Amino acid sequence: MPYAVIMAGGRGERFWPRSKKAKPKQFLNLIGEKTMLQLTVERIEDLVGISDTYIVAGAEFKDTILEQIPQLSEENIIIEPFGRDTAAAVGLTAMVLGQKNLREVMIILPADHYIGNVRNFQEVLRSAVVTASRGDEVITLGITPHSPETGYGYIQRGEVLDTLREVPVYRAARFLEKPDYARALEFLSSGDYLWNSGMFVWRIDVIREMIEKYMLSLAEGLKEIKDSLGTSQYSKTLEKVYSKLPKVSVDYGILERADNISVIPCDFGWDDIGNWTALERYVEKDELGNVLHGQGVLLDTANTYIVSNDKTVAVMGVEDLIIVNDSDSLLICHKNRAQEIKKVVQALVDKGFDDVL
Repeated sequence: MPYAVIMAGGRGERFWPRSKKAKPKQFLNLIGEKTMLQLTVERIEDLVGISDTYIVAGAEFKDTILEQIPQLSEENIIIEPFGRDTAAAVGLTAMVLGQKNLREVMIILPADHYIGNVRNFQEVLRSAVVTASRGDEVITLGITPHSPETGYGYIQRGEVLDTLREVPVYRAARFLEKPDYARALEFLSSGDYLWNSGMFVWRIDVIREMIEKYMLSLAEGLKEIKDSLGTSQYSKTLEKVYSKLPKVSVDYGILERADNISVIPCDFGWDDIGNWTALERYVEKDELGNVLHGQGVLLDTANTYIVSNDKTVAVMGVEDLIIVNDSDSLLICHKNRAQEIKKVVQALVDKGFDDVL
């Protein structure tokens, strides 16, 4: 049975002020009653048992994870002492799980994505696991684009390599960074480009060999950490070495440089729920396009998203805004700037308002 590895170390800054350092996006119930992490674990239960499910996160989130996923063993939380992006997280996890079974398959999943068609998602993963288990292919899940999205990276698909359970597997011709609108429109019109979902499937020995080939400094650091595994020096060594590991994504550091990457086109209602405006797709609006979470009145207001759970809110004469009222902070932002809320967070840091972050 494959291992499922859920990456839960993100900061979710575009969802400030609800998403904060102590409880970022993946631990919030942004859609429905369950948190994003709980939904992620739930949708893979039919594929991977909870004993083979691992969550990668900072030590500060350990108690939150166990509270939200009480059936998970404490040993199945892989602690990152620092956030060093996905290449380091993948390498650390492959090192730990490789001690159990070096030739087993790992499924890498972000903790904060939405999947509408879970059954379709599971079928795609089953095909990906079969493909990865048979050789040295790394499988990426590429989302069939429905719009010229500029907030995602893209994967260009090449020739068909295989078909499993009626699911085609293509060679990944190249990875592309987030495009501008004109180029995203070209990608959409072409039909050969897919959104990079950040979901990957590979055998543990394969990804470890790729780290050694393409990221030698990461491989050397992981070897030093591995030598301390199971000893009293592990935590100290992990903290010392991990802080020096290259801070780079697995896409950029490894996958973009390799020639054994496959991609499966997917259309199972995927959304990375990247900012406040993304939530509008999953909630009911009034006749003027407004959303109000909480209580209050809206006068001459249109296309505005409002969250105010502990205060009555009155809004008049505005449109195209995001208004989020938290216990200690308030966000007012034009919808066109939703992708830039990270700038607000940085400005608050610069001004010394760390207590609201």
